[in-house]
Amino acid sequence: MAKLTFLGTGTSSGVPMLGCGCDVCRSTDPKDKRLRASALIEYEGLTVAVDCGPDFRQQALRSGINHLDAILITHFHMDHVGGLDDTRALNLCEGHPINIYCEKYVEDALRQSYPYAFTEVRYPGAPEWRIHRIDPSKPFEVVSNVGDEKLQWERGFGYCHFPADTSIVPARAQVVPIQAWHLKDRSLSVLGYRFGPIAYLTDVNLIDDSEIEKLRGVKVVTIGCVKEGTHRSHFSLAECLDFFGKVGAEHSYITHLSHLLPAHEEFAKRLPEGVEPAWDGLSIEVE
Repeated sequence: MAKLTFLGTGTSSGVPMLGCGCDVCRSTDPKDKRLRASALIEYEGLTVAVDCGPDFRQQALRSGINHLDAILITHFHMDHVGGLDDTRALNLCEGHPINIYCEKYVEDALRQSYPYAFTEVRYPGAPEWRIHRIDPSKPFEVVSNVGDEKLQWERGFGYCHFPADTSIVPARAQVVPIQAWHLKDRSLSVLGYRFGPIAYLTDVNLIDDSEIEKLRGVKVVTIGCVKEGTHRSHFSLAECLDFFGKVGAEHSYITHLSHLLPAHEEFAKRLPEGVEPAWDGLSIEVE
């Protein structure tokens, strides 16, 4: 069994967008209230977040998240990584570091943006992360953090680090990265991820057919769209539908939506059978 929960389905500005009075931003439909895009995957005994944007704390409280084995990052944009500092609360409550899986360029950017999390001597309460680099050309294994070293808080000092409990056998699962690109010039890598029957992709403007082949057989797939027409860094609606057609999943969901698209109810009526606009809090389980 695999389960996908959309923690957020909005674009970088969210919906409603600050300062905007358009019909979509003024909609009273809860499905038109969109936090920044991220997802929760439950798979093979693991609980994994894909991206951790600036709304993560609100999303986690709303969804009752009190445990994460790992976070997988699609790419380095602040609407996808701007909430990582909030995960330090889980370090404290769970007593384990959090595994972060990402490409090298993302790790380099995280070290610049969150330098206090990577210093040899950290200030008390700084996030405890373990970075695992992804090679986009190869499947990789995600491992639960419950078998990692133990963190114990000491007042006035910070975390004391103790060896892992070797009697614990941590859950682990293979994940397939899907190489895509935010820009057609291939200057910004974006990874999608396949978790068995579920594949989650967001900010894509170019993906090779060879990568789409890695999605064959999935039952649920997602992709991002911010407007119906051509966009510099995201699929248009026509490109999304073409992508869904090539993948051939039973259920296809559009995420990372902006206020430039119709309100949820109207948009859903325009889409072909098997394609839906996702909304915050939507959960899908597949065998």
